[in-house]
Amino acid sequence: MFVFVLELTRQQKGALAEAMVTAEAVAQGIPVLRPVVEGARYDLAFDLGAHGIHRVQCKWGRLENDVIVVRTSTCRVTPTRGYLRTTYGADEVDGFGIYCGALNSCFYVPNSVVAGRSYIHLRLHPAKNNQQHGVTMAAEYQFGAIAQLGERLTGSQKVAGSSPASST
Repeated sequence: MFVFVLELTRQQKGALAEAMVTAEAVAQGIPVLRPVVEGARYDLAFDLGAHGIHRVQCKWGRLENDVIVVRTSTCRVTPTRGYLRTTYGADEVDGFGIYCGALNSCFYVPNSVVAGRSYIHLRLHPAKNNQQHGVTMAAEYQFGAIAQLGERLTGSQKVAGSSPASST
């Protein structure tokens, strides 16, 4: 039996991330909306009922040791301004749906956590030097680890009560 391992292109990784984030949101009972026309800064929207509609930019996360690395900036060439590297503003997206293929896991990180940053690093385990300041733990943002995703997305409340958090 032959096993073929193909290297995915950036476009294929983006399409897979979008499909997996969509599937995970639907599995969690979150209605997912898609723009009819390409060109919006977001890929999907989550209908969170009373918490509103949240625009979601989907990204591929690559695993490096015990850290998921996600590029949250964009690079593009425009006819009038040339090569541009930009981040996503709060007026463009409300959060990032991240798919890590190596872990087959999805995460949702609110834009307020990513604001102005070109990359985010989601740690799977605490830092060996016990550093906590500036460390973003993946478990806090994994789909299924948060009891009420809508409350977490608004940034107004964090749900707690079970240990570990993913058991809620």
